[in-house]
Amino acid sequence: MQKELPACPVETTLLLIGEKWKVLILRDLMEGTKRFGELKKSIGSISQKVLTQQLKAMEKDGLVLRKAYAEVPPRVEYSLTSLGKSLKPILDSMWSWGNSYKDKINQALNL
Repeated sequence: MQKELPACPVETTLLLIGEKWKVLILRDLMEGTKRFGELKKSIGSISQKVLTQQLKAMEKDGLVLRKAYAEVPPRVEYSLTSLGKSLKPILDSMWSWGNSYKDKINQALNL
């Protein structure tokens, strides 16, 4: 199945990770494999339904790997694929920019 992607590379990136929750899921999975409950707890205000939807979409896009174990109770773990890990420089840049922005705002408020 061929996926129709935008001509603009920035738009393509935003299509894949532009939603708030996807970036936070990526942030948490950059640290390593996590279970669903760990992701839910770390992200906080995300609903179980939305987290499930986002993980499924990211798995479909080739960014996340889902591994289910045949155990009772069932255990499912999520990790980044190599394609997902390749987004690290983008997240690092977002982290740096966010810190810089917060510093500038705090300096302006303290004047």
